[in-house]
Amino acid sequence: MTARTPDTDGHTVPPDVGALVVDRRNGKVGVVMGHVGTYVQLRPPRGGQEWDVPPEDVRSPTPTEELSAKVAVANRRWGR
Repeated sequence: MTARTPDTDGHTVPPDVGALVVDRRNGKVGVVMGHVGTYVQLRPPRGGQEWDVPPEDVRSPTPTEELSAKVAVANRRWGR
């Protein structure tokens, strides 16, 4: 999944709802829950409180970050 992609005019567009991204400001991985004003709303993959991030401060996760987030979600399902 990519965090931001250029549109036909070369402008970057915010990530789609459901995309897994990383907040560049603090390194936290989050799932895009929506867009409010100029901000992207993220929620931790395991659930929890949402936080707002300017779209220029999100990036795609590395393969390691993506796998770690998916393992955390799976562990929560299994009660670990």
